[in-house]
Amino acid sequence: MDHYAVIGNPIAHSLSPEIFAHFAMQTGESIVYARILSSDENFKRDVELFRHHGGHGLNITVPFKQKAFEMTAVVTPVAEQAGAVNTLTWLDTGVWQGHNTDGAGLVQDLVQYYKMELKGASILILGAGGATRGIIAPLAALEPDRLMIANRTMERAQALC
Repeated sequence: MDHYAVIGNPIAHSLSPEIFAHFAMQTGESIVYARILSSDENFKRDVELFRHHGGHGLNITVPFKQKAFEMTAVVTPVAEQAGAVNTLTWLDTGVWQGHNTDGAGLVQDLVQYYKMELKGASILILGAGGATRGIIAPLAALEPDRLMIANRTMERAQALC
């Protein structure tokens, strides 16, 4: 049985364990998927403890996407461009590989499922955290006329721009 989890703070509200349990049931996979509450001080330790206890992969959520990027030995090009990681997978070489699937997932939903035309559109993104870092490039690749970021702190939004 493979072990997976989502790690964040807060985390009790996450529906990921239920969603992945349902997906596993549909596909006949045998997995355990848990929530891990962490802190800035203990994030790296908690990731390593998860691995030590047999963990195969982690989903990363608020506020740890940039911390995960910083501690990951191997990152995909999309994660490198974003400077943020939302998924860690354990490689046979004995290191974590970081991925960022935020942009691909959002673009797929908007374009394929909601049939939105983003070329020439005006797009407003609320927030300037790790998820935003992951969606900017995929959205920009669709050639909107404007891509605006609004955040509680102007400096953080400007840094992404």
